[in-house]
Amino acid sequence: MVVKKPRIVIIGAGMAGLTAANKLHTMTASKDMFELCVVEGGTRIGGRINTSEFGGDKIEMGATWIHGICGSPIHKIAQQIHSLESNQPWECMDGNLDEPLTIAEGGFIIKPSIVDPITNLFNTLMDHAQGKKLSDSVSDTEKSELHSYYHKLAKASNLSTESVGSFLRQGLDGYWSSGSEKNEEDDLKGYGKWSRKLLEEGIFTMHENTQRTYTSSGDILALDYRAESEYQMFPGEEITIAKGYLSIIESLASVLPPGTVQLGRKVTRIEWQPERNNEPMNVENGYCSRPVKLHFCDGSVMCADHVIVTVSLGVLKAAIHDDSGMFYPPLPSFKAKAISRLGFGVVNKLFMQLSPTYERKDEQSKGLFPSLQMVFHSPNSDMRHKKIPWWMRRTASLCPIYNNSSVLLSWFAGEEALALESLKDEEIIDGVSTTLSSFLSHKLCNGNLNTEKSNEYEVKFSKVLKTQWGTDPLFLGSYSYVAVGSSGDDLDAMAEPLPKEKALASPPLQVLFAGEATHRTHYSTTHGAYFSGLREANRLLQHYHCLGIYN
Repeated sequence: MVVKKPRIVIIGAGMAGLTAANKLHTMTASKDMFELCVVEGGTRIGGRINTSEFGGDKIEMGATWIHGICGSPIHKIAQQIHSLESNQPWECMDGNLDEPLTIAEGGFIIKPSIVDPITNLFNTLMDHAQGKKLSDSVSDTEKSELHSYYHKLAKASNLSTESVGSFLRQGLDGYWSSGSEKNEEDDLKGYGKWSRKLLEEGIFTMHENTQRTYTSSGDILALDYRAESEYQMFPGEEITIAKGYLSIIESLASVLPPGTVQLGRKVTRIEWQPERNNEPMNVENGYCSRPVKLHFCDGSVMCADHVIVTVSLGVLKAAIHDDSGMFYPPLPSFKAKAISRLGFGVVNKLFMQLSPTYERKDEQSKGLFPSLQMVFHSPNSDMRHKKIPWWMRRTASLCPIYNNSSVLLSWFAGEEALALESLKDEEIIDGVSTTLSSFLSHKLCNGNLNTEKSNEYEVKFSKVLKTQWGTDPLFLGSYSYVAVGSSGDDLDAMAEPLPKEKALASPPLQVLFAGEATHRTHYSTTHGAYFSGLREANRLLQHYHCLGIYN
């Protein structure tokens, strides 16, 4: 009997898939040990990494940041391939922009004396939830005030808090009940019907909405509190990639032989063999049959010894909740339950180009347009601007993508992100313009409110570009989070290969899983996806005794 080389098929040409392919090829190319193939359902490589251009600037439609440069494998690759510098402007190329201008609905610029204490409160609460020390930006006096109720809050949260959202609200309530809120009447002059408490709650809600985009949880009440401290971040600054995140993907793929990556090959069914019941292996045309059979949308099939599945958690959720039969036999219960319990949300970006006729420079900003933090009235408040669309009310900011850029960016999460996908460009422009007319209709002059409407702030846009991760059938969302009711154990279960145990006469490691939702401490990130791709490549290399030590 002639024995073929083991065939490894990787489903998905994103960060995890191409990292695995890169590792398998570079470790064994000289030995010609494997048949290696990457099948991608889309028309491009990159997955949830998609670098593009808008208004003459390089932008990221998907993954945007290197989250901490110290120890990040993504940063190391970017350095090696010289992707951190470019002559073309790129998104967030100057890091953090000027200090944002925080404005309350109705056009009231909020003083730092009101904004900063709530911002510090929110940051320290998140630091606590993530197991960090109190933020260095917090003064000693504020630290003392926060510590006064922190321990009570920590004890209460260990007993009753399930979600990050409920923990944060307990923190705000504790802040108010401890007497930490200020009552100076001078601070409240010129804010119309806004009370101090309403402003503070609005600022706190604004930060919660930013956190929704960080985590992809449409509602932070769904974000598990106990798992939050397991999430790990690399130290150092967060930066974007000058030549685009796609340059990392292209570098990983560049070592693969031509034809290794096959585009437009959407897998519709994965047949695997959890056990053979001691039956002899089938023989086809004189060869041992391979245990996994892949079916594609064009009707073709491919057999493999090992398949590394790197599709998104959103696609896996759809597979177990409908009758598509993506896996046959169906996934074992431990895997299906982990997929079901974990969270997978939608985050979309909206890019808007200022009309060429917009030339005004704000006196409080160095750039063409200020970096805005937006504090909205409650959706049920009688004081709310009735014409501001509901999908704008949980958007925290609208900022230039770098200082003096004519391209503005806003982030959306959850239901609002999905709603954005179905809106026409004209509806989006009208909704954002209406919102800005409320926020930029007044201004403060030497600390005093100018109550007359100002056409000086009239903003017009020439075009928009939105991402659509929620309805894209190849992704069905953006990235994962640990939802209430799930835990880090579910992330570990996601990484378990199938069959789980070495069944008698059943070929091992038939179906392996990689992707950001399979990493316990770096889920939701590109480096988490990278690590997971290495993990599964190393698993196979060790199986074939090609690798002595994980690296």
